[in-house]
Amino acid sequence: MEKASLIEYPSNFPIKIMGEMHDTFAQTILNLVLLHDPDFDAAKMEMRPSTKGKYLSITVTVRATSREQLDNLYRALSNHPMVKVVL
Repeated sequence: MEKASLIEYPSNFPIKIMGEMHDTFAQTILNLVLLHDPDFDAAKMEMRPSTKGKYLSITVTVRATSREQLDNLYRALSNHPMVKVVL
């Protein structure tokens, strides 16, 4: 039996991604997000560097259309070598 989702689809769903500060980190994350949510607006990416500037936290709010879409996006982000944490 499949678990019932606590999320109603479609809905806006925030995801926080953290990784080491790198010139291409934000663009890399944007490219991954766009693969799973082609209508994502890059202007809505929220970026926050860590206190010492070693890490960058990026929050994206995607338009979640299914659990499968979210699972695939989480998997793609979590498996990327530049990403340390996905929440």
